[in-house]
Amino acid sequence: MNDDAQDALGFAPPGLDEQERMVEAMLFSSVEPLSADVMERRMPRGSDAAEALRRLEARYAGRGVTLVRVAGKWAFRTASDLSFLLRSEETATRKLSRAAVETLSIIAYHQPATRAEIEEVRGVAVSRGTLDLLLDLEWIRLGRRRETPGRPVTFITTEAFLDHFGLQSVRDLPGVQELKAAGLLDAQPQGGLAVRFAEADDDDDDDATDEDQADLF
Repeated sequence: MNDDAQDALGFAPPGLDEQERMVEAMLFSSVEPLSADVMERRMPRGSDAAEALRRLEARYAGRGVTLVRVAGKWAFRTASDLSFLLRSEETATRKLSRAAVETLSIIAYHQPATRAEIEEVRGVAVSRGTLDLLLDLEWIRLGRRRETPGRPVTFITTEAFLDHFGLQSVRDLPGVQELKAAGLLDAQPQGGLAVRFAEADDDDDDDATDEDQADLF
């Protein structure tokens, strides 16, 4: 039966309690965060996924599992204050090298950034292995090429990066004063670095991914 026929028969959307159950089921079964729009398209016509999410978020507030927003999408996550209970379940991972941490930080704060720009900030060359590692972790991806001689490829952070570090967007990254207060930033490099937040364009995805990465950097 199509939507017009349902409207003619006076079919109403399910109640908010039922919509809340639908949203909860979709989020629990999804391996990735979901947006309200995606969930609403799966629900009966007339449903309000945004309102169902607000109700569900309030219901889970203060519990061991909470509903959080990640890069404009929604997902269930273990409450941060209970993370110590899950240490035995964590997968052992290799610690990032200082070069990888610095490279990731430069990309996060100055995206989109080319390899040459990263090297200019760090003052040393960036190895192919460092960029490959961050790409394999899916914390960075290829952005659009610069409209400059050679058309160098740029790098930007991903939703996986935001999800891993519990950020809604790059605007939630700590500022210079916060980094200094935490003892993570002693002084700015020569010339200074202005923290610039640039949201990734939707069309950045495909500009370089079809090319062999060996030819990109």
